[in-house]
Amino acid sequence: MPGARRSIDSVEDPVRSPLGMRRGLTVLALGSRGGRVEVSTWHRPRLDPDFTEERVLWSRGYRHVAGIDEVGRGCLAGPVAAGAVILPRDWKPVGLRDSKLLKPEERRRLDLEIRAHALAWAIAFVGPELIDRINILQATLLASTLAAARLPIRPDALLLDAVTLPEVSVHQRVLVSADRLCASVAAASVIAKVARDRLMEEYEEMYPGYDLASNKGYAAPEHRAGLDRQGLSPIHRLSFAPCRDREQMTLWQDTAANAREETNWTIEPDDPEVAADST
Repeated sequence: MPGARRSIDSVEDPVRSPLGMRRGLTVLALGSRGGRVEVSTWHRPRLDPDFTEERVLWSRGYRHVAGIDEVGRGCLAGPVAAGAVILPRDWKPVGLRDSKLLKPEERRRLDLEIRAHALAWAIAFVGPELIDRINILQATLLASTLAAARLPIRPDALLLDAVTLPEVSVHQRVLVSADRLCASVAAASVIAKVARDRLMEEYEEMYPGYDLASNKGYAAPEHRAGLDRQGLSPIHRLSFAPCRDREQMTLWQDTAANAREETNWTIEPDDPEVAADST
């Protein structure tokens, strides 16, 4: 695209002064070629994300800008999930924020509004067995790549939170705390969080005793107590420190295959279960 910047290893100011051209603070950026990205000083996390970053890309000819975010990277159990959302220009639901700052009922309301009004959205899961095989970094990048690839509208550019996707050829703009800066990234964080939370609540019924409905697979005291008492279930991440060197309980053998099948899939807008849930 003429005039568009193609580098995915730097964060670019809309207006760059000679001083701004000098190398400044860098932060870890998973998947980037050098492992880090430069942070412009004007990037300041805030409670209410807006379209400042999207407008920069729109002004340069990128029509469909997708925000991507992941949830569940630090959990002991369950999949890592990634959401991808292309919002209509300058539309966002009232109260949109980074999903971590929202109450569950607020997330559910926003989830319904985002999926009803977004130009495109998709969610992808990568399950614990694959996480153990390829590591959590690669699983996170894979989930994000799958979410971007399954969008029904092909994005021209991506907004990402401190990661880059080496397998995706479209323009990528990497930001720190993007879910608190960009409306489309915040929207992606909400739909991914709601979908993953719902899945973990279902797993609570399959594997009781770990309080998964409440802790969503994170290392809460009740979860660790369940590990001490019952050992591992098929949805635990064996490569994570609290799960290493523990025995897997034969109690769960009958449902292990189902767990593996259910955590390596994507959600698309025409998924009948999603459509039924949103009515």
